[in-house]
Amino acid sequence: MRGKQFTQLHFPALGDNNAVHDQKLKAHHNTKIIAQTGIVMKMLRRKRIVLFMAYFLLLVLAMLNLANYRWAKDPQQCHLQMRRTSYQGRSDIRFLHRPSIAKKRQLVYVLTTWRSGSSFFGELFNQHPEVFFLYEPMWHIWQKLYPGDAVSLQGAARDMLNALYRCDLSVFQLYNSPGGKNFTSLGLFGATLNKVICSYPLCSSYRRDVVGMVDDKVCKKCPPQSLRLLEEECLKYNTIVIKGVRVLDVNVLASLMEDPSLDLKVIHLVRDPRAVANSRIKSRHGLIRENLQVVRSRDPKLRRIPFADPGHKMNKKDGADYHSVGAMEVICDRTYRSLRTALNPPGWLKGKYMAVRYEDLVDNPVKALRNVYQFANLSLNLDIESFALNMTNGTSSSSKPFIVSARNATQAASAWRTVLSIQQIKQVEEYCYQSMAILGYERVRTNAEAKDLSKSLLTASKL
Repeated sequence: MRGKQFTQLHFPALGDNNAVHDQKLKAHHNTKIIAQTGIVMKMLRRKRIVLFMAYFLLLVLAMLNLANYRWAKDPQQCHLQMRRTSYQGRSDIRFLHRPSIAKKRQLVYVLTTWRSGSSFFGELFNQHPEVFFLYEPMWHIWQKLYPGDAVSLQGAARDMLNALYRCDLSVFQLYNSPGGKNFTSLGLFGATLNKVICSYPLCSSYRRDVVGMVDDKVCKKCPPQSLRLLEEECLKYNTIVIKGVRVLDVNVLASLMEDPSLDLKVIHLVRDPRAVANSRIKSRHGLIRENLQVVRSRDPKLRRIPFADPGHKMNKKDGADYHSVGAMEVICDRTYRSLRTALNPPGWLKGKYMAVRYEDLVDNPVKALRNVYQFANLSLNLDIESFALNMTNGTSSSSKPFIVSARNATQAASAWRTVLSIQQIKQVEEYCYQSMAILGYERVRTNAEAKDLSKSLLTASKL
């Protein structure tokens, strides 16, 4: 009985303790699970925060990288980076092609030929305070690569324009003499008549906002500036205009006009080729090298009419005149190619080409100037209008070549009719009749008809 009682008393107590112990273990286990769950939740929250921050940082870095890419394409930043090397070391063809510019400038090329009134026409842009103007920069190519013929130099002229329109003036170093001094602002062709080069901040002699001709004697006293500083000045302008006579055909510029990083327009300044020939004869001593380079480009297979009457003995003067007039064969052939393209313009030329007849310009300079400035997206003021009127209605009788002066431009436009012989007139017309027909210049049948100034030889242009 006692053993049984002992058993009954002992084992129930042991079972109760085990139950309590199991409950405590379960409670401890549950608490541990809850604590571990809390730790896991905290870790997950921290991971979410870290992942979110990492994603945010990646997004910021991506945006900064994109901004840096755009910044790198800015020509001014590229320009500053390239400046760290000396100009002597930059005389490399690689610098002809810079990254495309983020903000497009209005670029204009005045396509024309010698003795077409282009010096006066270019001056209308040189006087505009918002224009960075360059006068005949390809002159350096022709001088350096002489005696290359005119046609073979077209590619070099196009590459130079590609650099200059991006304000990369180091291209001039390619045409420097070996071991020669670096180019300066005053070393550029026509620099001493350039309003940008002769005005503040490059020089204190003139102000860009004051319309008026530059005196080359005054400008020669300006301090020569580095091309680097001239590049900095170029980058300040939204309009760049280059006037040149050494690109003979608008089709040469097709690759530039198709370039999406450029906004290039062409203004084609034309003039009666008989007047051009007459002016070339007057300027023959200043155009000897150019005449020879152009004449070398003639097609030897073409039939040519005699220069003078049969039996005429040619003297030295006639020989010089022959090259002046003979060059018209190449000039008119290339002009006709340009006009033919303009009559049925391809996509790259549509809306980007404008033809201006010199005769229309001098007959009504204000009207012509307004049309030209509108095409080039330039504003016009009364000072520039007055300048154009004064330059075409002056009293000067000077016929010095390459000098812009106030003169009676209407009389000068028809001077060829009383100066050229009928043989010279016929020869020019033979070379140029196709372009003359498009531009509205009538041919003459007799010497008397040419001398009759009461009869106009100007009709409507087909352009």
